[in-house]
Amino acid sequence: MKRALVLALPVLLLLSACSDSGTSGAPTIVVTTNILGDITSNIVGDQAEVMVLMPPNSDPHSFDISASDAARVSRADLVIANGLGLEEGIVSTVDAARAEGIPIVEAGPAADPIPYVSGQSTGTQDPHIWTDPERMRGVVALIRDAITTNIDGVDVDSAATEYDSRLVELDARMAEQFDAIAPEKRKLVTNHHVFGYLAERYGFEVVGAVIPSGTTLASPSASDLSELADTVRKAGVRTIFVDTSQPDRLAQVMASEAGVRIDVVSLYTESLGDENSEAPTYLDMMEFNTAAIAIGLS
Repeated sequence: MKRALVLALPVLLLLSACSDSGTSGAPTIVVTTNILGDITSNIVGDQAEVMVLMPPNSDPHSFDISASDAARVSRADLVIANGLGLEEGIVSTVDAARAEGIPIVEAGPAADPIPYVSGQSTGTQDPHIWTDPERMRGVVALIRDAITTNIDGVDVDSAATEYDSRLVELDARMAEQFDAIAPEKRKLVTNHHVFGYLAERYGFEVVGAVIPSGTTLASPSASDLSELADTVRKAGVRTIFVDTSQPDRLAQVMASEAGVRIDVVSLYTESLGDENSEAPTYLDMMEFNTAAIAIGLS
């Protein structure tokens, strides 16, 4: 079922490196993250060129755009971004495109964002909306409407409806697997605060994060690691989840300091993997993460 949604993803992602607006005569949609790029590609198909700025295995917090890609953004017909401060190295490029009159659509602010509830980012809005597939249904509708409004001659209604149904099915499968985890074991520790939406949707408690922030650019202090180790030990947590794009050294240090056996499990939390990974698409990413979390906490 999910295999059919891969479509021409590898080809579309290659446009990130080599396409230029107007070279094929088709309209160009620039998408900042590869997660949103995959969703956009599934919705628009071959009716437009989709230029994805971030390649697989990127950290959106630290990604910097090249001068050549920034120039291509300035010639786009539509720009789709996550927003809420996620793409820290691309903000100025997106703002410049907006000032030039290029339509900009930001998924985060339209997805009923929630604030971080702990750590250094407490009170600011959490940009990691994709960990809740129900919220991503609204993002699909947002992208559909943006394409329909800003790009002539395309019909994305049926593809958007089909993808929406896939998200409904994904949500049900995730809920079924998470329901099998005992309530007292639904405690998440991650390398940084990335699972607030997933926790709210499926009834998890976010115990803490190795980097006590919503961005990977922050750094934990020795006291931060010591405090988290104490919290993890008292909460009986035995698994820490880290992103595949980030080194797990700090998580290993914290696990060692906790003085108990803790497994460190890699997930695709910030980015899709490449075409040979377990997470070449958004749906694959969520399926892989769900299974890994369910096994890790069982």
